[in-house]
Order: sequence, then structure tokens, then C-alpha cells
Amino acid sequence: MFAGALFCILSFILFLMSHLALYRKYRPQSFKEVIGQDHIVKVLEGAVKLGNVSHAYLLSGSRGTGKTTIARIFASEIGTTENDLYEIDAASNRGIDDVRAIREGVSTLPFESKYKVYIIDEVHMLTKEAFNALLKTLEEPPKHVIFILATTELEKLPETVVSRCQTFSFKKPNQEILKNMVLAVAKKEGFNLEPASADLVALLGEGSFRDTQGILEKVISFSKDKKISVSEVEMVTGAPKRSLVNDFLTALESKKIPEGLEIVRQTVEQNIDMKIFLKLILQKMRFVLLLKLAPDMKSVVAEEVSEEDFTYLKKLSEKKDLSINSQVLLEFLNVYDQISRAYITQLPLEIALIKLSGSPEK
Repeated sequence: MFAGALFCILSFILFLMSHLALYRKYRPQSFKEVIGQDHIVKVLEGAVKLGNVSHAYLLSGSRGTGKTTIARIFASEIGTTENDLYEIDAASNRGIDDVRAIREGVSTLPFESKYKVYIIDEVHMLTKEAFNALLKTLEEPPKHVIFILATTELEKLPETVVSRCQTFSFKKPNQEILKNMVLAVAKKEGFNLEPASADLVALLGEGSFRDTQGILEKVISFSKDKKISVSEVEMVTGAPKRSLVNDFLTALESKKIPEGLEIVRQTVEQNIDMKIFLKLILQKMRFVLLLKLAPDMKSVVAEEVSEEDFTYLKKLSEKKDLSINSQVLLEFLNVYDQISRAYITQLPLEIALIKLSGSPEK
């Protein structure tokens, strides 16, 4: 009976391991595995080697950029074990009583490490009273205590708290970094992604390692042959189809307002995120200009898009009187900034299309 129960437990553990979320499975376990944050890693590695550890650190940056991961790695590098590592979500534990509990806890010595490390995530969510209570502890913490505060909204923190911490600003990973990560993780999972597929997953991840891996996980879970095309990514994620983006560029290039406006209408009707749609438009506009003005980059562009898209973009770039130029690209960059503030999300795109057509409004 015992053997049978043990087998069931082991089977369940193996099941959980096999279904572990990708962002957890491939979360960096050491500074060497961290990508895209070299400016922070080098400083923290140096501090560990020299034994020059501060009593308080503040990590700021957008979601999914590795703040909590680096906090955990740093704690491990200075020899803090799990028994002496405390992680607190300030979104759920934001009151003065929660901070008082921390203040009482710091007074006791670590169980088995040199330092007790307190990681307070989303620290900007603390109440004003909680911040005041925390400030007193940050001013004169015990020598065996290190605070690591993490936030996505640095501007919401009191200056008195910020000034008492070593502050590090996390960069959003660019699309190339995310694309390479997608390809690497997919390969480890036994899947083959076309470069254009990985590029689309990276774009949809919007500068977040965690979100990008979440999208990849969704995509590979629907794959039957372990070969993932751009069409499959579009189908699973609801991203705009290539044909929709290409048809818009054709309408823009031909200055055909009705066709362009109809495509925008279809985008809205299909409930496609307008910012994602515009990102893909901007990306392809850039590729057209690169093919037109920098022919030597042809191979670079070919690696970024599907064969079908490359043929289309190359043909577009070879037009003698190409109306897609730097001014048009700049206009659509401005549209991208306006979309998030627009009451009607498609309106800035419609106005730009009409404006760039050169036709008078009737």
C-alpha cells in the first residue's frame, strides 16, 4: 500500500513539473542566466564580491522585466537561505499593521544565514501610514537585515523612501532579446518556430519576459506537429493576420482611402488590439524603407519575416514613386502615441490615413 501511495505522489510531482509554467520553469537561477539587465547585474555582482552590501535596494521597472527574479538571485548570492528570505506582496499586505509585523520580525536574528532579506513587491501600494512606519526601519535597520523593494510605479513612492535605497531602473527588453529568448525556450521544449513566428510572439509580449513566455506557452500548447508557423501564432493569439496588415499598407501606398478605412473597420470588428495592429504596420513600414534605402540589409529583413511577407515587402519597396517614407513613418509613430488616449481607438489611425492620402476631405 505504501509503495502504491508513493508511486502516486511521485507521478503527481512529475505531472506538476511537466506542466510548470514556462516563466517559472525557465526563470534565471543565477546572475549569468539573466538577460537584458547587464547594467544592474554587474553592479550587484561587484557588491557581492567586494562584500559591499547595502541595507536597502529599490528595483523599479515595468512588469515582467525580472525585478523579483534578480532580488531572489541577489539574496541567494549573499548566502541567504529560504528560511531567512521573506517575500511580501504589498498589494495584499499594505497596511500599517503589516509593516509593524515586519518591524518586529527584523529584530530577531536570522535562522541560518548572515542576512535576513525582505523582498517587498509592488511597494508603491503601501498606505501613507505604512510608508511612515517602514521609513523608520529603513533609516536604522539591524546589520543583519536587507530590504529589497520592487515597484512598477516609482513615481508613487515617497522621496524619503527612495533616498534611503540604492535605486536600479530595469529596462524593457527589446524585441530582439525577446525573440532570441522565445527561440531558445521553444528549442528546449522541443518545438521549432519560424523566425517570423518568434518575432510575432516577441512583439505581442510587449517588453515583458513573463508575458512573452506566457504567449509562447499558449502557442505551443496548441501545436500538433511541434512546428509553429506565423499563421498558427495569429490563430492562437488573435493577432492581426498578415494579409490584413499588408492590405492596409497597399491601400496607404495607393492612397485609396475607402479601402484603408474598410480595413480599419474590419480590425475593430474582429476585436483586434489597435496598438498591436499599428505595431505590425510600423514594423513593416520600417522593413520597406530598409529594403528601399539599405539594400545590403535585405538578408536581415528576410530573417525577420516569412517568405511570403518578404516577397510582398520587396515588391512594395521597388516602386518608383513609393509614398511610404520617413514622414509617413513619423506620422504613424505619432498615431501610436495617440491611440491609448483616444476615446475612439481607431480614430487617430483613420485621421492619419485621410491626411496622408493627400485628398481633400468632402
